[in-house]
Amino acid sequence: MRAVVQTVSTASVTVGDETVGEITDGLLVLVGVSTDDSVDEAAWIADKIWTLRILDDERSASDVAAPILVISQFTLYADTRKGRRPSWNKAAPGPVAEPLVEAVVERLRTLGATVETGRFGASMLVHSVNVGPRTILLER
Repeated sequence: MRAVVQTVSTASVTVGDETVGEITDGLLVLVGVSTDDSVDEAAWIADKIWTLRILDDERSASDVAAPILVISQFTLYADTRKGRRPSWNKAAPGPVAEPLVEAVVERLRTLGATVETGRFGASMLVHSVNVGPRTILLER
């Protein structure tokens, strides 16, 4: 499982004309699921996101109750080593990936996070203003 974590002053995701998730002063997290992932990886990455000291003054989302916007992102598993067309062989198919992304969201909520989400499988527009900029890649 991979996650790209960004500190943001604002972030939102829209599907069509509908805003389906929006946060202020928190974390935007893009989550990719591989064919090898399980609920254990989902719990690990959620715990890491919640406690990662990436915010101002070396604080974590758990320290300041920062909201989190989670977006599924299968393209994090693009393999571009050969040719010009990415391979998606390591990206989990939707029926496998969706419950694991949801497991990340549910674990974050169990830990106390306020979590907004995109819409799995939809064509989404993600808007964000990165603070710092600070962008961290998490992988397990």
